[in-house]
Amino acid sequence: MTDSHLTAPTRYIEVGGTRFAYRRWGNALTAQPPLLMLQHFRGGMDHWDPLLTDGLAEGREVVLFNGRGVASSEGSPRKRIEDMADDAAAAMRVLGLDKIDVLGFSLGGFQALDLTWRHPSLVRKLMLLGTGPRGGDPTMEPKVLSTAPRPVPLYEDFAYLFFGRSQEARDAAGAFWARRHMRIDQDPPSSREVAAAQIEANMYYLARVSEDDPFAYLRGIDHPTLILNGVHDVMIPTVNSFYMARNLTQAQLFIYPDAGHGAQFQYPQRFLQHALQFLQE
Repeated sequence: MTDSHLTAPTRYIEVGGTRFAYRRWGNALTAQPPLLMLQHFRGGMDHWDPLLTDGLAEGREVVLFNGRGVASSEGSPRKRIEDMADDAAAAMRVLGLDKIDVLGFSLGGFQALDLTWRHPSLVRKLMLLGTGPRGGDPTMEPKVLSTAPRPVPLYEDFAYLFFGRSQEARDAAGAFWARRHMRIDQDPPSSREVAAAQIEANMYYLARVSEDDPFAYLRGIDHPTLILNGVHDVMIPTVNSFYMARNLTQAQLFIYPDAGHGAQFQYPQRFLQHALQFLQE
């Protein structure tokens, strides 16, 4: 593996007249398909933890991807999750990939789930982190509404939203914050237009596909799935992970203790072990 999270160049691909930004690196000599990683609300390619992306890239290629209008990608931001998912699927096909694994975190998890639902032949395995299904429980702590949309997120915002409340969790937040700022040429922040579009997409995603059996659509997804959340997710209630685990036919669920929305960032080594076992088995 010659590149890394800190050195992989930002590349661009044109899909339907729009230029999308991505980074791709890792071990291309294995039988493992590339892993597409889809990020949280307003998040760009440098909101990932290098410890995780490089750890995953040792056994496969990793593809970080910015959706339409997000960070260094061009175009008008999408206002529906299914359109974001279709864009990602189209980009992977333009890259020549006919089989991928997908990891989505938070709003990226919405996209990953829709991508798998709408393009089942493209996906081999699915990982859903700190996320939920269409029509899930929308309850969140009131503080989230003033913290998450802040134009320039602060360390304290990430610590509150993603991590637990113990001193050990605070220490993990500080370590994550330092790692995610190690790259010199950071992805630019997403615009206010991206934030507004993604908030609208999130509200639309709250609508149920069916009132009688809201999660019936999940039972049609038979891909091996790993679901992870913290025991106390203040943004997307942890109960949504149980809804997905009950209805996705090949799902396994991990709940990490003393953790919030970004459990994988609080316990990076633990998550890396679980993720690698899941992808390789």
